Amino acid sequence: MRTSPDETLDGPTRSCILTRDRASPAALVRLALSPDGQVLPDVRAKAPGRGAWIGVTRAKLETALAKGKLKGALSRAFKTGDFAIPADLPDLITAALTRNALDRLGLEARSGTVLTGSDKIADAARSGQLHALYHAADAAEDGARKLAQAWRVGSDTQGSDLRGLALPAGRTILSLALGRENVVHIGVIDRLAAARLGEALDRWRHFIGPDLNSVPCETASQGASAPGLSGQSPMIEPAVTTHEEFE
Repeated sequence: MRTSPDETLDGPTRSCILTRDRASPAALVRLALSPDGQVLPDVRAKAPGRGAWIGVTRAKLETALAKGKLKGALSRAFKTGDFAIPADLPDLITAALTRNALDRLGLEARSGTVLTGSDKIADAARSGQLHALYHAADAAEDGARKLAQAWRVGSDTQGSDLRGLALPAGRTILSLALGRENVVHIGVIDRLAAARLGEALDRWRHFIGPDLNSVPCETASQGASAPGLSGQSPMIEPAVTTHEEFE
């Protein structure tokens, strides 16, 4: 059976307009045109019309924007030059990805797949129920280390580097996202939920860029090492107009 250029045996792929590298749409950020001709992020890929996909970090996007390469790439993708690129496009994308990741955390919390509180997470970890572990940017290192140890014991991976991921958000932001008080540590006890969260968080972290990635992380659902985020990055909370709001 033949597949189209945008399909692989592993599912659909899209091409980054700046690097031409191909990846799953879930790993890229879609850009689309608003009714007034503004290029805006469409991180959920739901806006109608022609879109353009990017898979670069914020730093590389800023360079492409400054050098005019983004304008040329978008002109080819949209097949028109009749559009405007907001000067703060990197900020808009950061805000959209942040909101998307925090919304996903909130959804999973409401579905009952997320635990908060060190004792509950530790119990789940030691009993082999934990599939992912996250920490607020301002979490104490000792608390994170103890939970990681409980996870390794419960998953029979003692001696490995299995540990949680420090998110680029403090406990105040995470508490608001989950609708709970004093959220410092987050445990995910459902494999599919861990995969959904990992997808949203990976895209957020990738766009922010490697400068903030310094804590190794490995989740049971991923089964491979991935860089984490230590330190707290600025959180953009004001309402941001994205293409989802034009529907």
